[in-house]
Amino acid sequence: MTLVEFPAMALAAVVCWAAGSLLQIPAKNSRIFGSLSWLFMLGGTLVLAWFLASYWIALERPPLRTLGETRLWYATLIPVVGFLVEYRYKIGWLKYYCMGLATVFLGINYLHPDVFEKALMPALQSPWFVPHVVVYLVGYVLLAASAVSGWHNVIQNFRGKRSEKGESMSHYLALLGFVLLTFGLIFGALWAKEAWGHYWTWDPKETWAFISWLAYLGYLHLVARKTDPRKLQWYLGLSFFVLLVCWFGVNYLPSAQNSVHTYSG
Repeated sequence: MTLVEFPAMALAAVVCWAAGSLLQIPAKNSRIFGSLSWLFMLGGTLVLAWFLASYWIALERPPLRTLGETRLWYATLIPVVGFLVEYRYKIGWLKYYCMGLATVFLGINYLHPDVFEKALMPALQSPWFVPHVVVYLVGYVLLAASAVSGWHNVIQNFRGKRSEKGESMSHYLALLGFVLLTFGLIFGALWAKEAWGHYWTWDPKETWAFISWLAYLGYLHLVARKTDPRKLQWYLGLSFFVLLVCWFGVNYLPSAQNSVHTYSG
């Protein structure tokens, strides 16, 4: 498959997610509707996974080079986090936020499509390319889910409906995301040493990646100091904006125009 099929596949995924979400209403009184709901929601994610795999084959390279390609991975992976959280914590509301975020990123890709291009610059033709980018993407997905959970918990606290289970979930998602950010930094440094002979050059993307890492290190510091978890939900919600700057906001900085890390597309 190529980008020609993307609108149809994206629409199919969104329709499946919407149908599965609507089926949750009668599912409260019927196990059959509950099973159908899960089938539709999982089906939407499987549609994207199939497209991603097929697109990889058509490109003859990992679809991780452009900003649009990373958004495609993001839209595929973040609903999976929602499903796993429901399985692990029996918290069902997060998956709806995750599917909503995935829909937003699919919409952005539809409005700003990539150009089908197989070429990879020499520096990207490295065994570090896939692990570095995928580790970061999964980390971003987990931290996005943590941020969404944090904002949800903030709203619940305002309503006097505090959920310690929800706070625990947002914490563990942030912890896992931080671990992956750490691996991403390490992989990136090793890759840079192989490609350019230096572990670190204070490139704008590298700088913001380090700032993002420090932001979540700060969160862990506050946890160690026994900070009120209700205040930490604000921290998690706001910290994700730093990640967004690192992911694509840095592309618009004047200092990043000659960066080797700036996404094309």
